[in-house]
Amino acid sequence: MIDVKATLNDAEERMEMAAMFLDDQLARIRAGRANVAIISGVKVESYGQMVPLNQVANVSTPDPRTIAIRPWDKKMIRPIEKAIMDSDVGITPENNGEVIRLGIPQPTEERRKELAKQCNKIGEKAKVEVRNVRSDIKEKLKKAIKDGLSEDNEKDAENDLQKLHDKFIKKIDDILTAKNKEIMTV
Repeated sequence: MIDVKATLNDAEERMEMAAMFLDDQLARIRAGRANVAIISGVKVESYGQMVPLNQVANVSTPDPRTIAIRPWDKKMIRPIEKAIMDSDVGITPENNGEVIRLGIPQPTEERRKELAKQCNKIGEKAKVEVRNVRSDIKEKLKKAIKDGLSEDNEKDAENDLQKLHDKFIKKIDDILTAKNKEIMTV
C-alpha cells in the first residue's frame, strides 16, 4: 500500500529541487551587474590540484560593475588570471599586482534580449521537470488504486498534487520575471 503523504512530500521535494536548479543556473547568467556567482564555476590549479576560485582568494563586489579577487598568496595571481581566461566567463581580468579586477560591461539591448531568451529556456526546463514529477506521481497513484488505495483518497491526493504543481510553476514564473526584470534594467 502506498503512503500518500510520503509520496506527495517526495513530489514537493523534487519540484523544489527544480526551482533551486533554476535559481542556481540563473545566478550564473551575467545580467550587467557584478555577481560572484558569475565566477563560481572557475577552477584554479593550486599545488597540483584543481580547486574552486573561492578557496584560493577572497572574491567580492566592491561596486555594481566590478568583481575583485584578492588572492591569499600573491603567486596565485597568474594561475587565477589563466583560469578566468580559460573559463566561459568572457571577461578579461586586470591586475595591479595585488588584486585582480573583472569589469562587468553594460550589455547591449540585443544582448539583454538574448540573455532573457536564455533564461526563459532554462525556466522552461525547470517547468518541464515539475510537470514530469506530477506525471510520475499521478502514475504511482493510479497504480496504488490496484493495490488497495480508495478512489476518494487517490482523487484527493491528485488534487493536492495539482496544487503543488501550480505552486511551483508560479514560483518558477516569479523567479523568471525577477531575472528578466534585472536583465532588462539598464
